[in-house]
Amino acid sequence: MTRMTVSEVAPEAYRAMSGLERFLHGSGLPQPTLHLVKLRASQINGCAYCVNMHSADAKKAGETDERLWSVAAWREAPFYTDAERAALALTEAATRLADRPDPVPDEIWNEAAKHYDEAELAALVVAIATINAWNRIAVTTHSRPGTRV
Repeated sequence: MTRMTVSEVAPEAYRAMSGLERFLHGSGLPQPTLHLVKLRASQINGCAYCVNMHSADAKKAGETDERLWSVAAWREAPFYTDAERAALALTEAATRLADRPDPVPDEIWNEAAKHYDEAELAALVVAIATINAWNRIAVTTHSRPGTRV
């Protein structure tokens, strides 16, 4: 059972988060990359609500089943570009901050910087932070797929 619906209880906070989403969709960051980043962070965080939503959104946007099914194993799967791999590596590092002493090592950052210009890289960082925030809202409130956060 959902504990609360943040969009109803704290509509200003919800609108602020939605503003980040509007920024991301107009940022120039490739939309397939944005979908993959949201899906991968949501998988790591165990957010069923967001995994469901972002899988469906990616599918509607033309994403293939192979890429959606294998994003959790992107290192071994042949379906991703080098730029997408760099974004996924950055996503994993920035999502798992407490897992190592240097959470986002230069190697991961520099690889992402090779594939994205400064504005795209900034948008990628914001995308990762935003989906992690959404995941924390949905997991904490026990949001279920198909409901509102």
